[in-house]
Amino acid sequence: QAQLVESGGGLVQAGASLRLSCAASGLTFSRYGMGWFRQAPGKQRELVAAISSGGSTKAADSVKGRFTISRDNAKNTVYLQMNSLKPEDTAVYYCAARAMSWLGVTISDYDYWGQGTQVTVSS
Repeated sequence: QAQLVESGGGLVQAGASLRLSCAASGLTFSRYGMGWFRQAPGKQRELVAAISSGGSTKAADSVKGRFTISRDNAKNTVYLQMNSLKPEDTAVYYCAARAMSWLGVTISDYDYWGQGTQVTVSS
């Protein structure tokens, strides 16, 4: 049974940094494309960043230059480094895994989801 567990969320002030982690188990992590999504209150879940099994990445325009996705296959973990946080980044952040090597960009591309971690950025 695949399981994804996010950590690293919290309450920070605008301009601060956070690093989210997602530990995967029950799947062959190195073969999976991984993604980070977020959902703010009253809004649809949206892609933040994605990474292929080979390390190719894609980020949403709203976070380019501020957020970086990376993975450590030895630790079965994917990270989201978030710098220069803004109040509009406030959301629940979800980790997702897809049973294909290439990165996915839509919710339906992903097969497994974590429970989410709250990120709140105060102004």
